[in-house]
Amino acid sequence: MTSTSQRPEDENLGIGSNLLYGLQHVLTMYGGIVAVPLIVGQAAGLSPADIGLLIAASLFVGGAATLLQTLGLPFFGCQLPLVQGVSFASVATIVAIVGANGGEGGLPVVFGAVIGAAAIGLLITPIFSKITKFFPPLVTGIVITTIGLTLMPVAARWAMGGNSSAADFGSMANIGLAAFTLTTVLLLSKVGSATISRLSILLAMVIGTLVAVAFGMADFSKVSEGPVLAFPAPLHFGMPVFEVAAIISMLIVVMVILVETSADILAVGDIIDTKVDSRRLGNGLRADMIASVVAPLFGSFTQSAFAQNVGLVAVTGVKSRYVVATGGLILVTLGLLPIMGRVIAAVPTSVLGGAGIVLFGTVAASGIRTLAKVDYRNNMNLVIVATSIGFGMIPIAMPSFYHHFPAWFETIFHSGISSAAIMAILLNLLFNHFTAGNSDQQSVFVAGTERSLRYRDIAALHDGDHFIGGKLYDAQGNEVPLQDEDDHAPRARTAGATSRDPAEATS
Repeated sequence: MTSTSQRPEDENLGIGSNLLYGLQHVLTMYGGIVAVPLIVGQAAGLSPADIGLLIAASLFVGGAATLLQTLGLPFFGCQLPLVQGVSFASVATIVAIVGANGGEGGLPVVFGAVIGAAAIGLLITPIFSKITKFFPPLVTGIVITTIGLTLMPVAARWAMGGNSSAADFGSMANIGLAAFTLTTVLLLSKVGSATISRLSILLAMVIGTLVAVAFGMADFSKVSEGPVLAFPAPLHFGMPVFEVAAIISMLIVVMVILVETSADILAVGDIIDTKVDSRRLGNGLRADMIASVVAPLFGSFTQSAFAQNVGLVAVTGVKSRYVVATGGLILVTLGLLPIMGRVIAAVPTSVLGGAGIVLFGTVAASGIRTLAKVDYRNNMNLVIVATSIGFGMIPIAMPSFYHHFPAWFETIFHSGISSAAIMAILLNLLFNHFTAGNSDQQSVFVAGTERSLRYRDIAALHDGDHFIGGKLYDAQGNEVPLQDEDDHAPRARTAGATSRDPAEATS
């Protein structure tokens, strides 16, 4: 490994630059880090004050985890510019556990599940590299896509007003406010300024809230109730409760988080051109898991690296880990201000719904982008994707589907993400690892999808052109020379010798 003094991430830009760029990192991920406690708090039926405490705890723990990841301790922290925060991957599973355990009373079960699953994740980090082959893009893409899809009902409910028993639930005023916020997100995303575009969701929520205030649709009267400055109270929502089924369900999420964090660590290492070996990767994963073990004690959830901040490092070219560590300090400071959490909790639910459509849809789109990397030729991957996502949608389309199953079974499979992940892992093992007995014939479900040709690949062919023995001949039987795009002179070659050959082209 290169010496510490030579590593690009060890450059210190000074207090002023660290504060400026660190604040940019915080603003980039702020909407994402507060969304999770907002979703969970509303699903649990918490008061605005308690939701504010969840938000403050998420900010505080996210900041502490960022400091651990960037500055590092022995065996913990990869010392790379990675921002940590509460993971979106766990939202659907948390909401399912909360729902299965009676709202607010389900939070201790959630905290116990996070602690138990993260502890297992911490134990397996030394061998995780050996089991990542069971979590290829096929599996992670299915899981990420399902996360986004399972959260769309939450966005729709928010857009309608959030409280189904309220007189204005589903009113044109609520949906109109959500539509205005959504439109604002899209317009800000189109603005030429990269900074405004990256902050489009956060800015749209601010603008939507101001419009709501103007029309009397926002209530900030409870913001002043409670302390302005306070340390997150440990175990405010009760002692963690450990249920095996909930832990198993959360363990699936933890495995996905480990895969995602591994990808983020490797990606940021590549972006800043620094060496990331197995020890450094392991240190980063252990930081993720120990932060996730501690987080529930303060009222937060699973922690992971934020991919959008990895993108920010690439865009700005600022490689210093001390910049991100400064961002961590800002998050810790915000976490000590519960009044900030109460302000966010007072944002009208319809505003959150408009922003949530884009936010949750982006998660699904990220999964689809991952699935686009999967090879669907001469295999059953298309069937695996179809079956797994379909299986994951069952509890979303019909929430009572598993009501007559054993309680432990319902806890696991009532979460769409758990259902999809388990099915994806099992089918991937069945068809792609235990290949004995696989048919050499295409399934009827994927027949015809194996290959296709682009028009530009055949535009130069003439009537009567044909292939024999891997060579192209015209109607008179003369061999037609084939050439690469960068060749200056044609030369005869076999069709199999180049990936540019029309017979081998795929869409």
